Amino acid sequence: MDFSFEQGPIRPPSEAKSLLIRVTRNCPWNKCAFCNSYRGKKFELRPLDEIIADIKKMQEIASHVQKLSWKLGEGGKVTNRVIRLIFGQESTYDDNFRSVAAWLYFGGQSIFLQDADSLILKTETLVSVLNEIKNAFPFVTRITSYCRSKTASRKSVDELKRLKSAGLSRIHIGMESGYDPLLAYIRKGVTAAEHIKGGRHVVEAGLSLSEYVVPGLGGTRWTREHAEETAHVLNQINPDFIRLRSLHAVPGTDLHDKLLKGDFIPLSDNDVVKEIRSLIEGLEGIESCVVSDHILNLLEEVEGKLPQDKEKILSVIDRYLALPEKDQLIFRLGRRKGIYRSVDDFSDSRLYNSLRETVEEYELREPGQLDKALSLMMHSYI
Repeated sequence: MDFSFEQGPIRPPSEAKSLLIRVTRNCPWNKCAFCNSYRGKKFELRPLDEIIADIKKMQEIASHVQKLSWKLGEGGKVTNRVIRLIFGQESTYDDNFRSVAAWLYFGGQSIFLQDADSLILKTETLVSVLNEIKNAFPFVTRITSYCRSKTASRKSVDELKRLKSAGLSRIHIGMESGYDPLLAYIRKGVTAAEHIKGGRHVVEAGLSLSEYVVPGLGGTRWTREHAEETAHVLNQINPDFIRLRSLHAVPGTDLHDKLLKGDFIPLSDNDVVKEIRSLIEGLEGIESCVVSDHILNLLEEVEGKLPQDKEKILSVIDRYLALPEKDQLIFRLGRRKGIYRSVDDFSDSRLYNSLRETVEEYELREPGQLDKALSLMMHSYI
């Protein structure tokens, strides 16, 4: 039986347990200086019949997985035993089959529409897709998608309400920055005003909104303006979530080329932390959740609900900044190695001493070697 269907290359970290349904291919803009996810690839709107065919394939796979469960005596539940059979070394099931099985194992409650800007589809088409999803998987509780601010600004609030009624739950928007000169520099193809208009449309339609911000994106040139103006834009939108994605200039991107030429000077880890503090300090009059759910973020604990958790978030940052310089280096190394998640992890003296020895070894070598090593560790995560 042919279980093949299309899936795109990326999704937000918060959609790790979501089933991925590809409704467009690649990115309609595809010019951002910091991104190479779709570089050299043509944007396409997938025909409705292709999308529906994929959804039906996924439905068939889900049915097949449940039959396997019954056959194994698991009562239709996707248990560890079922997963071991599907993912075992002798299994003949392909990645598509396994992705649906894993989705069901993790609850089968959320779906993410790919690729970079699904809402660029005509509203009628997207409503048809959402209806098909709900018919195939009536137990799904959340359907989400990426969307550009410009696209959201061009959709009317009524159109977005129609999509919500059809089952769309949340929009993920890559704001990156609210500072117009920086948006132009990274060729984002959108202005701060369009960020505000698009975000407000989503909020007014009653859809959940995640806005993504990239600390460090302005480098040393615009760190103050980036923090202040981004906070100003977020204050106008009041999104449900503000998600932090600390910058790492990826080789092969135009931003990395600018870095090599000396036109872009990146911030140090500590300066990124200070910039995040300025951003948080500038958030006023909103009820957003600040989330630090990305491996590149140095301080995972920079999370909380505004306004009540604002001082708690700032105290996490201040606690790190108050550490002695060597302890900051030790924490950075522990975090980049995936060992530390909180400054509280310093309580493990054995681990702390081991990391301290590594830091001291680097300090005896050529100056700057540890920073280079940490940068390579960050790159390995992307």
